[in-house]
Amino acid sequence: MTLSNLEQRMYKKRLLRLNKPTPVHSLENKTINQNIHEAIPFLPSSFVDLLFIDPPYNLTKSFNSNYFKEMAPQEYGLWFEPWFERILPALKTTASVYVCSDWRSSGILQQVLQKFLTVRNRITWERDKGRGARSNWKNNTEDLWFCTVSDDYTFNIDAVKIRKKVIAPYTDDDGEPKDWQKTGSGNFRLTHPSNIWTDLTIPFWSMPENTDHPAQKPEKLLAKIILASSNSGDFVLDPFAGSGTTSVVAKKLGRRYLGIELDEFYACLAEKRLARAEADKSIQGYAEDVFWERNSLHEQKSISASGKLSKNGKASGGQNLRRAK
Repeated sequence: MTLSNLEQRMYKKRLLRLNKPTPVHSLENKTINQNIHEAIPFLPSSFVDLLFIDPPYNLTKSFNSNYFKEMAPQEYGLWFEPWFERILPALKTTASVYVCSDWRSSGILQQVLQKFLTVRNRITWERDKGRGARSNWKNNTEDLWFCTVSDDYTFNIDAVKIRKKVIAPYTDDDGEPKDWQKTGSGNFRLTHPSNIWTDLTIPFWSMPENTDHPAQKPEKLLAKIILASSNSGDFVLDPFAGSGTTSVVAKKLGRRYLGIELDEFYACLAEKRLARAEADKSIQGYAEDVFWERNSLHEQKSISASGKLSKNGKASGGQNLRRAK
């Protein structure tokens, strides 16, 4: 997706800048074009159900009009902690928090996170792109820290099960499928997701969600997080919104959202993607209300067309809920 100068001028009119305490209803389904240090003090208290943070990694990188310079590991932690602590009052006591990191800074961020939250898991997901290395292992993974404010939090396990092909189709004593289903397109079962995610595809040039943001996350990744850790109508906040993936997926899945993005071009690009999401609710790799393995589009289309797959045990997209205790 690209953004013309005319479109940028048009979408700029939708952007917010905060200069006083702002009620929740004025922030709902909006994009703030502002530095987080300026915006955070004006956010209301206790309104966020799910906080997703994808900060600049500790790498020297340009983000259109902005530039992040690599620093010593401990300095990166000192950069992260002050604004992170200031955003915590915006969270409900039942809120969940996910924080992205690469391997270099993952340990540093864990130390900061566990000062303020309960760290429940580290998810490692496979990036299917990455440059090879001559004197080291190729780096093609990133980390996601899953944290909660308290022991009372949402986790919808049925909403994030993965439909996988059955390699060993065991049957019961009557010869019936044991925990799997037979279709004309193959044999499948719904499996519980682990903390290693290998079914994601980084946005590339031919995918409708692709933009020129250098750190764009896949919509499928956000869909897993949003479906697992929020319910319909909940409020999702992303303080480093980039090109708007979190807000777009939240909109497609029936959540309220707020994105904060420093760069005007990316903020306008997010608004264009949100406008497109009015008509297109699809999420690559998520169909029939379940997540699918990578490179399974043929099977998805075949099963959808045949309508032969039983809906028993199908992920509900947030309807079958449980509140973890």
